[in-house]
Amino acid sequence: MKLYNTEGKVIGEKNLKADVFGVAANPVLVHEVLTGIMASARQPLAHTKTRGEVRGGGKKPWKQKGTGRARHGSIRSPIWVGGGITWGPRKERDYTKKINRKSRRQALLMALSDKVANERLILLEALDSKTGKTKDTAALLGKLPVKGSWS
Repeated sequence: MKLYNTEGKVIGEKNLKADVFGVAANPVLVHEVLTGIMASARQPLAHTKTRGEVRGGGKKPWKQKGTGRARHGSIRSPIWVGGGITWGPRKERDYTKKINRKSRRQALLMALSDKVANERLILLEALDSKTGKTKDTAALLGKLPVKGSWS
């Protein structure tokens, strides 16, 4: 593997370990780990209020007998407009998916091996940014043999 400096010139070769960068790809495992990571990052945003959480409705709307209307105890019942939702989504939903530690590590090694096999991994001698500016990083990427519009 070629080793580059910050000017984009090849300054040498680097031998990569075969047990890290020579792993055979298993797309099913990589997909499983990736979907597990993305699922674990999900947050339950959908939330509905039950009849106990909706604001108002503390007083009985009309008396129990004698009005000729149906009996009701609260205007926040689920059958009323503006009432609580009976079976709506709650915040307690958990999307996390367990991924075994060895599987996650193996998928990472497969991804690194694929980068090396397709020549999409670049080794730099040192990466020292004194300013931390994006302009400097874009200039560095413009000097390196990367695919994309960095220049």
